Amino acid sequence: MSQGFDADLTACADLVRRADPDRFLAAMAAPVAARAVLFPVYAFNVEVARAPWVTQEPMIAEMRLQWWADALEEIATGGLVRRHEVVTPLAHVLDAPGAALLADLVEARRWDIAREPFADAVEFTRYIETTSGNLLQAAAQALGPAAPEVLRDAGYALGLANWFRAIPVLEAAGRRPLVDGRPDAVQALARDGLVRLRRARAARGKVSRAAGAALLPLWIAGPVLRRAERDPRAVAEGRLGIAPARAQLSLLARGLSGRW
Repeated sequence: MSQGFDADLTACADLVRRADPDRFLAAMAAPVAARAVLFPVYAFNVEVARAPWVTQEPMIAEMRLQWWADALEEIATGGLVRRHEVVTPLAHVLDAPGAALLADLVEARRWDIAREPFADAVEFTRYIETTSGNLLQAAAQALGPAAPEVLRDAGYALGLANWFRAIPVLEAAGRRPLVDGRPDAVQALARDGLVRLRRARAARGKVSRAAGAALLPLWIAGPVLRRAERDPRAVAEGRLGIAPARAQLSLLARGLSGRW
């Protein structure tokens, strides 16, 4: 951790470390200066992602999400921003477009409160793009120039990989996380995620080195999606884990080279 971190940034980093260890490792592999941007954005994501799950009362969950939507509106308008250990440092790194991206993410998370299945493949794709994709885009563009279309592809690939990994937990909670959970359909989804991942990486030149620090979480996407494509039943059975030592070596190499 940087010695220049204040109490708020330290709290953000600790929250991410406990609740989102993959993004924590990716942030720690990023340049030190980038961490002051990444940790508030990732901590925001932790707070919003868990808001619909910490209560059985839909109204309370709605209120939690609305609190974050209101905070983002304060950031977007450039006025007085509420004091909060995540919101305060987030306001220092987001501009109005970045706040708008995260506001759309908050709206997408209302699906988690309703707990209804996705209506169709279009709705599923929109959910992944607006949650994972908007998060990655907001983080990257807070760091430096990057082509939105590359970030959308990268964000979708990462979001799909993480969604696959979460499916056993979601199903145990009574959710129907996929429009079609049959092996052939899962395999097709994984293949589409790999196509978008390869397309994003082929366009690395459209993402500045600074913004590329936000794409380091992609270290997990390729191995997970390839495994899901080879063995789609591994998704529902929770067999998508990556060997920690191998994963951390891969992440370290990507962090040093900047080739996410």
